[in-house]
Amino acid sequence: MRKPLLATLTAVVLGAAALVGTTGTAAAAPDRANGATPTAATAAVHPDRTPASVTATSFAGTVALSNCSGSLVRMPNSQATDPGLVMTNGHCLETGFPSAGQVITNQSSTRSFTLLNASAGTAGTLRANKVVYATMTDTDVTLYQLTKTYAQIQQSTGIAPLTLSAAHPVQGHAIDVVSGYWKRVYSCFVDGFAYRLKEGQWTWKDAVRYTPECQVIGGTSGSPVIDTTTGQVTAINNTINESGESCTLDNPCEVSEQGAVTIRKGIGYAQETYGIPACFTTGNKLNLSATGCTLPKPTAVSAR
Repeated sequence: MRKPLLATLTAVVLGAAALVGTTGTAAAAPDRANGATPTAATAAVHPDRTPASVTATSFAGTVALSNCSGSLVRMPNSQATDPGLVMTNGHCLETGFPSAGQVITNQSSTRSFTLLNASAGTAGTLRANKVVYATMTDTDVTLYQLTKTYAQIQQSTGIAPLTLSAAHPVQGHAIDVVSGYWKRVYSCFVDGFAYRLKEGQWTWKDAVRYTPECQVIGGTSGSPVIDTTTGQVTAINNTINESGESCTLDNPCEVSEQGAVTIRKGIGYAQETYGIPACFTTGNKLNLSATGCTLPKPTAVSAR
């Protein structure tokens, strides 16, 4: 998991690079690659987009966390009067990584997020009042409910939310991984899909595999993956195989339906988000029992 994933905490302690984003547990030492901090020099859009890409992706609607990236998102049927939602990785949760099998819902939170405008400048500050949903099982996602509605946010900042696509990502489509933490865009293509992606104790289903151009780094965890054809969020960035190890922290492996393990050193991955909208009903209310909702459900033990 590109810092902070699991390895991020360990890496921070050892002075090494960590997962794509760092959890709140290591807030004092955010996962900034090579000890660097975001500067104007790193804010430029990564120039690896090919002529096949459609339009340049802006930073409007992305957010920076204390140690990760994220985005202000809406469901396809969300209304302007609904409370806003911020999406980042499950491993970016401020209380630490959820264990395998753990699902967290409706947990109190006062986390704040820096909302960016199109040119990566600060548009304002958003604040959560709860963690609506968080897990690292099957997927790697946290969704925060904000204290303000989309209309209120747009009125005060001029920024509209990004829309989560309800369609499965498409192999071969050009994508942009937009990091609010680093104020940097990584451009590549959907290379294919991993039936299962395993890293440490966690296993994710049907993960998006990037082509090699998207060399995501620590702090990009939780970045929205934008399909440049539609302009909508098609996945959420979460990890890369750093050193070619098999299924270890920061070294995810692909597992086929037949159980064959494939290791792709230097290849990054994202978790699909198209299944999330089916789990949210009128008023941006989470309903894990809704028709078509396949997100993992909490148990009496895992729920907080």
